[in-house]
Amino acid sequence: MQNIILVGMPSCGKSTVGVVLAKTLNKGFVDTDLLIQQREKKTLQEIIDSRGNGYFHQVEESVLLDFEGEDYVVATGGSAIYFDKAMNRFKENGIVVYLQVTLDTVLERLSNIKTRGVTLEKGQTLADLYQQRVPLYEKYADVTICCDECTVEDVVEKIAAALN
Repeated sequence: MQNIILVGMPSCGKSTVGVVLAKTLNKGFVDTDLLIQQREKKTLQEIIDSRGNGYFHQVEESVLLDFEGEDYVVATGGSAIYFDKAMNRFKENGIVVYLQVTLDTVLERLSNIKTRGVTLEKGQTLADLYQQRVPLYEKYADVTICCDECTVEDVVEKIAAALN
């Protein structure tokens, strides 16, 4: 009845892979970005634009800590790994899977950065964010899946094989 927690950079495939993985493993699926949007009744970008990154992170941490589902695939937001308490709770009753992609893949896939809800600080580049987050993804990962040049099905198969 363990949860599978997907972490990784924006555009690595957490939400897309998560839905297919949940179907494959007969688990529920939740996307914490959608929970944030439902709670705030705004898109991620609207929250960031109107209230700032600090407020967004407060809401995100609260949503992560409030999650109590069992036997779910959980697609987290890219910044979930900033919240030690939440990540440690996820690790207590789940397996954290890091969907690893190169910076080149992120840059190639993330064409909608201005509307995507990525919490970049003023003057921070996507490369800076990548360098900041990768060590945290690695820190919390129980399993790391390389996703570069893979289809969704390839990634799901790799995760399922790693969990067996």
